[in-house]
This record gives sequence, structure tokens and C-alpha cells, in this order.
Amino acid sequence: MIKLSNIDFRYKKTKPLFENLNLTLQPGFIYGLLGKNGAGKSSLLKLISGLLFANSGQCSVFGFDASARKPEMLQDIYLIAEEFELPPISLSTFVKINSVFYTNFSQNQLNAYLAEFELSEDAKLSTLSYGQKKKFLIAFGLATNARVLILDEPTNGLDIPSKSQFRKIMAAALDEEKIIIISTHQVRDLENLIDNIVVLEKGNIIFNQSIANISERLAFEYNLAGVPDEEILYAEELQGRKAGIVKNIAGVDSRVDMELLFNGIVKNPQALNEGFANVKYEY
Repeated sequence: MIKLSNIDFRYKKTKPLFENLNLTLQPGFIYGLLGKNGAGKSSLLKLISGLLFANSGQCSVFGFDASARKPEMLQDIYLIAEEFELPPISLSTFVKINSVFYTNFSQNQLNAYLAEFELSEDAKLSTLSYGQKKKFLIAFGLATNARVLILDEPTNGLDIPSKSQFRKIMAAALDEEKIIIISTHQVRDLENLIDNIVVLEKGNIIFNQSIANISERLAFEYNLAGVPDEEILYAEELQGRKAGIVKNIAGVDSRVDMELLFNGIVKNPQALNEGFANVKYEY
């Protein structure tokens, strides 16, 4: 379990980014960390992985204090940053150098992931495109079998077929001991993949719900003509029609439109959260 309790954080000479932030992430789920650029997503991921230190409060990862950066914790965390620099070496050399830090690393799993992504271990990292490098890091990260896998904007640089491969591989990689956190502002790339949505806005968690709860409580409509105003939680113009989110009065599970949901949360979080007034959840 990852638990952030009463986290305060600021960069030097700036106003606070997080104030009294609380969040609990449980094993066995893929979390989508959503937010606009500058919302604090990358900073939150760095706090969890021990790359940044809170001014006050506590962040624990499977019982370890993240800021202590103990080897026993670090061998169970793999972070794929949005921006990265890789040395001009072969994939196999990178694996030989870095796999020793992860006690549960599996070469067989890596080979399978590389084959899925159509990458050769003999290739030089310097010859790969940005998207190919990203796919290699995803494959290596999964092969570490770290219990916490953090991906910051993982679909940047991936073409449409690669995004489909990514969703397939990530869904298959989850087990009951792992916590997978995927941070992005490209919300459609996470459809049919994530289990929980956490939305950050200006350093605050403004929404935190499971896909199951969202599907049960909300319905996504693409023509709101005739829908009573009191049932509409959010509306926007879409191709000449008014689309939006309404209360799921029928109680039949609906398909979650990630982009429409994200727009609604950012523009009117109070209305969207009121739809979950009787649902117990923890920030």
C-alpha cells in the first residue's frame, strides 16, 4: 500500500504545491493520475518514489518511508519518467547493468515484452526513436516485477498501434500485489485500462473514484435534448449538439467517457463529486 498523509510540499521560493494532501493507493489496481500540465502530477510521483522530499507529512510505500530511500524499497519501485536520457549502449548491456538492482527481474519476461514491441536486445539505444526507447523502458520496467510501477506520460511518442500494445501489456501485467500508477493528460489513452481515477488540479486532489463507482453513478450522453436540468451534472458543445454527464438514475452500468469525465471534473468538480455523496472513498 502507498499512503500519503498530510503532505506539504513546495519548491524553493515558490508558493506551496501540496498542502495537507492525503492519498491511499491499494495493491491490485491500475490508477490513472490525471491533470492538466502543471497540476503537480510529476511532483507527486517523485514524492512517492523518493526523488522529492515533503516539507512535512509522511509518504510510506509498503511500510517504508519513501524519503529514506532504503534499498529494500527502491528494488520494488520502477519509475519511467516523461523525459529521460539513455546511454549509447545496447539494450542487452543496459539490462546487464541495471537488472541487478531488482531481485525479481525476469529475463524471460523481458524477452516476451521486447518481442511484443518488436525490439531486439542487440539494438543500440542511440539508434532507437523516442517511441522505441519508451517501449524498451516499459518492457524493462515490467520485467523488474517491482510492486510499484510508475509511468509518467507513457504514451507520449507512441503511435496508435503501439498505444494498443501498451494497453494490452499493462492490463496483463497487473496482479494482486502490484500498484501501477499511470500519469497522463492524454486521458483517452487510458480508456478500458485503469481501475481508479485520481485527478489533480493546482496541487489538490479534486476527484478520486473507481471506474466501477463512476459507471454505476454517472451516465455519459451525447445528446442532452430533453434531459431535465436537475439531472445534468456537466454539459459541453460537441459537434453541434450538447453532450454531457448526467445522474445514472436507471442504475445500469454505463461506459465511461474519459475525456468527457475529465473535462467535467476540471470545470465543475463540486457537481461531479456530489454524484458520489454516499460512496465511501479515501483521499
